[in-house]
Amino acid sequence: MALRLSPARPVASTTALEQEIRFCRGQDGVRLAYAIHGSGPPLVVVSCWLSHLQHDWQSPVWRHFLDQLGDIATVVRYDERGFGMSDWIVDDFSLGARLSDLEAILAATGLDRFALLGMSGGSAVAMAYAIAHPERVSRLILYGTVCGEPVTWSPDAWAEEETYRSMIRFGWAREDPDFRRVFTKRFIPDATEEQMRWFDDLQRMSTSPANAVASRIARQQVDIDDELPRITAPTIVLQAVGDRSTTFDNAVSVSSRIPGARLVSLESRNHILLADEPAWSVFIKEVTVFLEPERRAHTEHAVNQPAEELSPRERDVLRLAAEGRTNDEIAVALTLSVRTVERHLSNTYAKLGLNGRVARAAAVAAYLKHQLD
Repeated sequence: MALRLSPARPVASTTALEQEIRFCRGQDGVRLAYAIHGSGPPLVVVSCWLSHLQHDWQSPVWRHFLDQLGDIATVVRYDERGFGMSDWIVDDFSLGARLSDLEAILAATGLDRFALLGMSGGSAVAMAYAIAHPERVSRLILYGTVCGEPVTWSPDAWAEEETYRSMIRFGWAREDPDFRRVFTKRFIPDATEEQMRWFDDLQRMSTSPANAVASRIARQQVDIDDELPRITAPTIVLQAVGDRSTTFDNAVSVSSRIPGARLVSLESRNHILLADEPAWSVFIKEVTVFLEPERRAHTEHAVNQPAEELSPRERDVLRLAAEGRTNDEIAVALTLSVRTVERHLSNTYAKLGLNGRVARAAAVAAYLKHQLD
């Protein structure tokens, strides 16, 4: 467990059947929405461009990702600027702005060290973060990854791209999903009609046509290919061999540039793996095995029931700490001095057999797990 608890609110595990949505501000004031669910070591999912935290939670396309990742990790995910529950009124979709947003979200969660999962368009941000902050990324997972270099266009490819941008501008916001269905079939060609209708709806509710085009253009201009050899975190790259959105060649290019990266091919045509296809079982098995060192370390720090019963006041202090209150805020709420709050916390740590800088986070985890109140 590696949590920095002040001044940020601590990340606390939740059950796999619930999520907690929170908000913070980016460096330029953009409101950012993020969510936490699951249990285990922290896994930060760097958002792909089409997301909506609440809509995805009920999704027949995404729910198996959320449930099964939440079974093996405490998952932190977010809506990118301009998408989902984050602010839509933005004009900067550059890699620098998106990296700054990830840094703001991590500051809000209080996480010090964590595994990072970069999915699709979010993979460039994940790689950029791993380059900029190698000491904080314990493991790097890339799925459906983009290349680290700008897109170049042949005449035919450019004509196709212009068509896609025109379809977004003129068809994205329409109630009739015909234009959006073109993108749906590209992302999940083997989906059921129910799943395709859900993805049709996600596109319209996740962002505006202008944001969709601006974000698409910004992603195509990302240029970090020369920096990829600086990634030091153990890395696994997973890619569907038949994916038309980010081809297998992209994954080969990226994995060959990252020292020691392992490439796993997935037999699927879907950019978003579906729950009933064999490739999904391969994906979740590979990710589970890859994260096993973090899971073992997390288990070693797991806290049992206290050897000595906590006093009513100690339980009150711990309850407020679990809500993310600072010592000053706890003191005000309970009409105590800050020194008294610190003493109650120290007594609690001793009864739980905790010490060191992770003691507060572990005590909060014990409170949430065992309902010590």
